[in-house]
Amino acid sequence: VDSNTTSFNAAISACEKAGEWDMALHLFSAMLCSKLEADTITFSAAISACEKGGEWRAALTLLSAMTKGEAQPNAITFNAAISACEKGGEWERALQLLSAKALD
Repeated sequence: VDSNTTSFNAAISACEKAGEWDMALHLFSAMLCSKLEADTITFSAAISACEKGGEWRAALTLLSAMTKGEAQPNAITFNAAISACEKGGEWERALQLLSAKALD
């Protein structure tokens, strides 16, 4: 893993812990603009930041983008996306994600 990716991952994770979902997404975008590749940790941290900020749509957009690339969602990724849907009152979407993960 490139040290720049690791640095971005740490910064995105710090934003998530501080409840700064918008800054986490800004860093995520800056990372991609820098031609760095987002990995599973990057996506999971950004989705977790969206979950903490109640941004379920953004979380699902990131999850969708993730499945189109090389990074693969893991249990942490799915749990964060499911929790984001739950916090947004989108229980049906949460169940869809749970079903999709169960079929995995």
